[in-house]
Amino acid sequence: MDFERIVLVKNKTRLEKLVERFNTKPQAKFYIEHSGGDFEDYEQEHNTFYNSLLTVQRTVTRQLKTTVLEKDFLPSYIFTDTDLIVVLGQDGLVANTAKYVGSNPILAINPDPERNSGVLLPFNVGNYQDGLAQSLRGNVGIKKVTLAEAELNDGQKLLAFNDFFIGKANHTSARYRITFGDQTETQSSSGLIVSTGAGSTGWLSSVFNEYNGLSQFFGTGSSSYSYEMQWDDDRLCFIVREPYRSPSTSSKLVVGAVNKQIKLTIESQMPENGVIFSDGVLEDYLEFNSGRKVSIGTASEKACLISR
Repeated sequence: MDFERIVLVKNKTRLEKLVERFNTKPQAKFYIEHSGGDFEDYEQEHNTFYNSLLTVQRTVTRQLKTTVLEKDFLPSYIFTDTDLIVVLGQDGLVANTAKYVGSNPILAINPDPERNSGVLLPFNVGNYQDGLAQSLRGNVGIKKVTLAEAELNDGQKLLAFNDFFIGKANHTSARYRITFGDQTETQSSSGLIVSTGAGSTGWLSSVFNEYNGLSQFFGTGSSSYSYEMQWDDDRLCFIVREPYRSPSTSSKLVVGAVNKQIKLTIESQMPENGVIFSDGVLEDYLEFNSGRKVSIGTASEKACLISR
């Protein structure tokens, strides 16, 4: 592929967000230090990030026309097939970027390995130039990642790199009708999680941690259950959180594996505050109140992460 532009995606640092909240840096410092926090850590993190950003910018701008894009503008930005995506930030920024760039390859760079785990960030400021050069030559390895897709009955769609949450925005009791395969039932729960292979070690794993802890405490079985999938696995796993059984609600259909043949369908029975959001970003959500139905399955396109 012949790239015509590099889109460098970044997010605001914690320090920048604090300054936005308190209007000035001295006011932010006063608040943090009088709360017992270490303001110097915020400053060091900020400086490390911008040193990394400057280094990367100097390199990419010598190669192609470059656009620096803030995370907040991802949902509305128009990407083209000739864009090479460079992400500089934490793992979550890679996940959120992947939902909006289609099959465009993503070069993910860890700006601060001492602070970021970097599961989705194979490159750092010391070695990204090799990955960039190979990408521009079209000689690079690609790791495919399956995305989940939620489609409402009015045509709206949302993708997830790690997982979907479906329920009430405040995580209180959600009511809906769920259909999976030939099973259908009305449920009341604290919502559903639908996880991809990439997300199976994240939010989904916390559900198993809870189950294993309960099993160990009550002595009812194994305490080592887990459900991990490969990143390119063409299936999703859904789990109902804390289903409540009553005369009008059931709790038999609480887990399943979604694939290309079997989708998960949910009809909202929530008059207000019903939402569907992905990868922990509540701000970018689909409204899911009474009258709306959602079909969830694997997306037709996979995310493409450049590997070392």
